[in-house]
Amino acid sequence: MTAVGIDAIEIWTGKLQLDLPGTFAPAKGEDPGKYTKGLGLETSSFPDAYEDIVTMGANAAKRLIDRKGLDPQDIGRIDVATESAFDNSKPVSTYIAGCLEQVYDGDFHHANKGERKFACLAGTQAIDDAYNWIRAGRNRGRAALVIATDTALYARGDPGEATQGAGAVAMLITEEPSVVELSTEQGYGSADETDFLKPNQQFPSVDGKRSMQVYLARMREALTDFESVAWDTHPDDFAYIPFHTPFPGMVRKAGLLGYRHMIRDTEIEDALEGRIGRQPREEEYDDREAYEEAIRGYMDDLKETEEYQSWYADTIEPTLDISRRVGNWYTGSVHLARTSALRRAAENDVDLAGRKLLVASYGSGAQAEIHAETVVDGWREEIEAANIEDQLQRRYDLSYDEYEGVHDRHNHDMDVEMEEFTQPEGEFVFTGWGRMSERKYDYIE
Repeated sequence: MTAVGIDAIEIWTGKLQLDLPGTFAPAKGEDPGKYTKGLGLETSSFPDAYEDIVTMGANAAKRLIDRKGLDPQDIGRIDVATESAFDNSKPVSTYIAGCLEQVYDGDFHHANKGERKFACLAGTQAIDDAYNWIRAGRNRGRAALVIATDTALYARGDPGEATQGAGAVAMLITEEPSVVELSTEQGYGSADETDFLKPNQQFPSVDGKRSMQVYLARMREALTDFESVAWDTHPDDFAYIPFHTPFPGMVRKAGLLGYRHMIRDTEIEDALEGRIGRQPREEEYDDREAYEEAIRGYMDDLKETEEYQSWYADTIEPTLDISRRVGNWYTGSVHLARTSALRRAAENDVDLAGRKLLVASYGSGAQAEIHAETVVDGWREEIEAANIEDQLQRRYDLSYDEYEGVHDRHNHDMDVEMEEFTQPEGEFVFTGWGRMSERKYDYIE
């Protein structure tokens, strides 16, 4: 069976940044540690006046297409995942294709285009769609372009405000890929939930405590489902485990839960028994409440063990490097986590070819998906070619007053003019509205 997977990855970050401990926390009169230690965040990315989900997605895609030496006829599918769309009918993929047609000979008229929606899970679902399209033999030898692009804004004063972010991840899905090979085994955990939603509104309505509970519950279900069709997972099975990362603090909870699950009935649980006991088994307790209390106590002890901390530092922590500096990218979040881990491995000269990743995606509403990927030869060259650090370093550092102006500029209910902070060069920019209130874009040399 021919391998299908991710052949190349590019990102485009919003060109502005907000220093959370240095700028945001003092303006709010709060302890900087609330953000750096609690949430695990340092800075957030924001779009400049001429940026939005279309420009970021198109710019990430152009970087990828140029680097791979592709033409429009090489791409048979363009899928955009976003939860920041501004039109309930016309998909963002058509806007992005229109942008790209400004700079390339030929067009994407024979490429299938769509827009995926399931909160932050949609980027992974779009990859699934591309995988199935290629596997079905409908691609005619062409690649699929999957773009996850979002501006994650919260109402000012909302508890989620510090987790905001903006950026895009573009991924090329092909036969015989150069980064990771996708597997056929997937696990799902899904239920009708109202943890996070946007009912005809830009800013989300969030039940923060419930959202955390649902995130962990669906992840647990998805892992169990994955094991039912794949294998009983073990902490040593995976080089990295990229999670959907609304903020790194949430991943700490998910990582601990996953580790507890994977060590059950293993030599690791046996080795820990003398120090923290064995994991509580539900059948040992008369009621659910007592069992859950025992589990919480066990996990508190497990979190302090050298075994867990070493595993977390090696397997989870590298996935959070970029997210700490850009905030939540919604649909792009888990794919940024994968990129972050591979980038760390390349920097440390780790030989990853043949090693597995366990990718844990999540979308509110709610559904988790867990699947395995195998890193393939060529991954290092592809990751090193994506000039991520340069983008992060070049962002304009906002004052708090400037941040408030940027937030108003990108609030769909406000009509705010704002001078750009950066100068566009070699990129697509938003230029205004057309006769039917459509958004217009140009390429700036």
